[in-house]
Amino acid sequence: MTKQIQFTETVLRDGQQSQIATRMPTEAMLPIIKTMDEAGFHALEMWGGATFDACLRFLNEDPWERLRSIRKQVKNSKLQMLLRGQNLLGYKNYADDVVWEFVTKSIENGIDIVRIFDALNDTRNLRTSVEACKAAGGHCQIAISYTTSTFHTVDYFVGLAKEIAELGADSICIKDMAGVLTPGTGFELVKRIKQSVDLPLEVHTHATSGIAEMTYLKAAEAGADIIDTTISSFSGGTSQPATESVALALEDLGFETGLKMHKLEEMADHFNLVRNHFREAGILNPKVKDTEPKTLIYQVPGGMLSNLLSQLNEQGNTDKYEEVLAEVPKVRADLGFPPLVTPLSQMVGTQALMNVLSGERYKLVPNEIKDYVKGFYGKPPVAISEELQKKIIGNEPVITERPADLLALQLPEFEAEIKEYAKSSEDVLSYAVFPQQAKDFLGRREDPFYDVPLQIVDVKIDIS
Repeated sequence: MTKQIQFTETVLRDGQQSQIATRMPTEAMLPIIKTMDEAGFHALEMWGGATFDACLRFLNEDPWERLRSIRKQVKNSKLQMLLRGQNLLGYKNYADDVVWEFVTKSIENGIDIVRIFDALNDTRNLRTSVEACKAAGGHCQIAISYTTSTFHTVDYFVGLAKEIAELGADSICIKDMAGVLTPGTGFELVKRIKQSVDLPLEVHTHATSGIAEMTYLKAAEAGADIIDTTISSFSGGTSQPATESVALALEDLGFETGLKMHKLEEMADHFNLVRNHFREAGILNPKVKDTEPKTLIYQVPGGMLSNLLSQLNEQGNTDKYEEVLAEVPKVRADLGFPPLVTPLSQMVGTQALMNVLSGERYKLVPNEIKDYVKGFYGKPPVAISEELQKKIIGNEPVITERPADLLALQLPEFEAEIKEYAKSSEDVLSYAVFPQQAKDFLGRREDPFYDVPLQIVDVKIDIS
C-alpha cells in the first residue's frame, strides 16, 4: 500500500512571520496564489497569528480584505488560520461574545480550517472557539502546545489528545513552536496518538534546532497525515523546513505527497524575489536563518532567543546572555512548566531577564506574571509553590474558574467606542483585538484629516 503524507504550506503566515516579522504585503502574495492553489497542498496557512496586527500596524492593510482577496483565487486547497483560543490573536482573554463573533466572521470571510491552541493546554480556554467554529461550519483543528519537562511526558500528551477529541476536534495538531520535538519522541508520540484517537493528525515544528527534517521523517513513518513546511525562500532557521526538499526526500522514500514540483519551482522563483527585497531592506535579519542547537538545551524558541539578545543588547548587558538563558528553564519550572509559546514565552523570558539583571530572583515581577500566578491565563500544568505564590502576589486570591467566566459581554462596548469609523462587524472586531492600531487604520480610511503618525514600512516589491 502506498504511504501518503499531505503538506500545509506556511509561507503566507508562519514562514514569513518567523523570518520577516510578518511584513509581507498582500500585493506580494496575490500574483502567486493561483499557482499555490494548483500545487497540491492540503492547506495554505495564511491568516491569524501576527498577520492581523502587522496588517493594521505596519502595512496599512485591512486583514479581512487580505482574506477575501486570497479566498477568491483559491479553489482546491483549504485556507487555514491560527487562533489562540480565548486570546484570539492578542495576548489576553476576550469575552465569549467577542470570541464567538470573531471565529464566525473568520469562517464567513473564507477560512476553512481554524487551528486553535491554548498556551497552557488548558482546554477550558478552547471551548468557546471550538463551539463557534463547529457552529459556523468550519473545520476545527485543536493544537497541542508541545513542550518538554518532567511533567510533559508522552503519556500526558496522549491523554490530552483524547481530551481534545472529546472536546469536538475534527483533527489534531502537535504544535512544536520551539523546534524541540526530537525524532524518537516524535515517532512515539505520533504512533500512540494515532492508536488512541481516530482523527487526522498534523505535525508542526520549526527548523531552529536543526533536527526538524528528521522529526518529520519519523512522524511520517509513524503515521502522521499532514506536516507543515514553507517554500525554500523563507525556510530554515526559525521557520519551517523547505517544502521542496522535504517532499523530494519523502517521495524518494516511497511516500506519495500529491505535490506538483513544477508549481513549487514557480512559487520559489516568486518568493525568492520577495525574500531578496526584504534582505536588501534589512528587514530579513541573517540571524533568523541560523541553526541554534541551544534551543534543545534550554528549551527556548528561536524567536525568544533573539528577543532576549536584543533586549540585553539595548541595555548594554550582552555579557549576561548565557546567564539569562540558564535562568529561563528555572523560571519555567518555578511557574509550573508552562509551554514556551505566545504569550508565555515572552513573559517567562522577561522574568528571567529581570531576575538576572536585578541580582535577586523575583525582586521585580511584571504584572503579566502576577496575573498568570493569580490564574487569569488558566491553570498552570504543575501547581506553583505556596512560597513563590506568596512572594509574587502576597495574599491575593487565585481564581480556579475559567478566566473568561469573569468577563462581561464586550461587543456592545466595542461597537459604541468605534462607531465613528466602523462600517462592518469586521471593523468592530479589528478594533476589539487591536484597539489603537485598528482605530488608526480605520481613521485614516474614513477621515482624510485623521492625524496620526504613520509607522508604515516601505514594502513596494518589484516582482515583475
